[in-house]
Amino acid sequence: MKFRKIKQSSLRYLGNYLLVLFANVLCKSIRINYINRTIISELEEKKTNYVLAFWHGSMLLLWYLHRNQDLVALISKSKDGDLLSNLLKHWGYTVVRGSSTEGGNVALGIIVDYARNKNSIVITPDGPRGPRHKIKAGAVITAKKSGIPLVMVGLGFKKKKHLKSWDRFEIPGLFSDAKIVYSDPIYIDKNLNYEQTSEVIKRSEEILNHINDEANRF
Repeated sequence: MKFRKIKQSSLRYLGNYLLVLFANVLCKSIRINYINRTIISELEEKKTNYVLAFWHGSMLLLWYLHRNQDLVALISKSKDGDLLSNLLKHWGYTVVRGSSTEGGNVALGIIVDYARNKNSIVITPDGPRGPRHKIKAGAVITAKKSGIPLVMVGLGFKKKKHLKSWDRFEIPGLFSDAKIVYSDPIYIDKNLNYEQTSEVIKRSEEILNHINDEANRF
C-alpha cells in the first residue's frame, strides 16, 4: 500500500512536470499581435488593480502571458481544476478554488477580499462547465463589489486544434500567429440593482464575444 502511494505521487509529479514543460514550450513559440494592450499598463501605472476575464476554451496562452504578476486566479474544484491549479501555482498565481456549483459563494467572497486589498483577479467567466461563451456573474460581481474595473480579453490563433470538450478547448499550433485584443476598462457602479447588474453581465458578454471575434480575424 505504501509503495502504491509513493508510485501514484511520483506519477502525479511527473505528469505535472510534463504539463508545465509542454505549456512553456508551446506558449513561448507563439508569435503575438496585441491590440489595446496599453490598457493594462495604464491601469498598473495608476496602481489600479483589475479583473481580467477571458473564455475558458482559449485560456492557456493568456494564463501564460500574465504569469508572475502577483495575480489571483479563481479555479474550479474539479479534477481538471487540479491540473490547472498546479500549473498556475508554478506560474506565480495565487489560486482560490471554487466555482458556481461547488464552493462558489465562499470562493467569490475570498476573491473580492483579494481585489479590495489591491490584487488583480483573473476569471474564466464561462467556466468550469459552460455553457460556452456565456458569462456567469462572478467576474462582474467581483468588479462591482470591489470597485475595480473589468477588462475583457479576446484571443485568436491562426493555427489551432479544438478538443472535443464543452469549451472546444483550443490548442495552438507550434509557432502559430496569435492576436490578443483587450477591451477598455468597464467600471461597474456598486449601487446597481439586480436588473441593472444583469444588464451589465449581458453587455460584458457581448463585448467579450465581439473582441474574441475580432481576435480570430486574420
